[in-house]
Amino acid sequence: MAEDAGRLNSLCFASDGAELHRSLAADQLAELTRLFDDIGSDAGVRLSNAQALELIAGKDSLLIRQVSKLLGAPAHVVRAIAFDKSPGTNWALGWHQDRTICVKRPAQIDGFGPWTIKQGLHHVQPPFKVTESMVTVRVHLDAVTMENAPLKIAVQTHRLGQIADADAERVAKEHELLHCEANAGDVWFYSTPILHASDRSISKGRRRVLQLDFSAKRLPPPLEWLLA
Repeated sequence: MAEDAGRLNSLCFASDGAELHRSLAADQLAELTRLFDDIGSDAGVRLSNAQALELIAGKDSLLIRQVSKLLGAPAHVVRAIAFDKSPGTNWALGWHQDRTICVKRPAQIDGFGPWTIKQGLHHVQPPFKVTESMVTVRVHLDAVTMENAPLKIAVQTHRLGQIADADAERVAKEHELLHCEANAGDVWFYSTPILHASDRSISKGRRRVLQLDFSAKRLPPPLEWLLA
């Protein structure tokens, strides 16, 4: 059953942890389509070149202005992942918080760890205060319906601080759960720590999403955001 469109449109980033915008221009959608064509079809490709994102998330873009307004300070994109869910690359994720960031090179800083390498890029779990001040944006190239696995969110869980993995599903079910359906070109804004999950798609089509993480803060030196 489709989610109530009125409820989705009424969500407020500050209070609910999520907000829907219908703001992607036709030329931006075409540029993103070319980007996905260039990188090929995969479950999740981490992008290391900020130039590829200039039209979508450059310093003068509408997206940057929107995120900066939400954060109350000039923001910049710090990580980008291209997701392409299809019959050939299908997956499901249980309830969880996003806790890692991507940096240019590793360094031993108190509170930062553990470290991992994903697709050759350095990732680390920072202190929670870093991720709680971030915004995650999902730009949809394809329509997202109940058939092709929209992101599920637990409304207002961005306010709860760091949640233990073992408690994530229980906590999620204590809150309002919504499926974040979207039209092609729609943009969802999320508070990065919000509890979320995703089912396997039952559609024969693709569900392409460009996920961008934004921050208005610098990391303690010598750590640097990958894309800043």
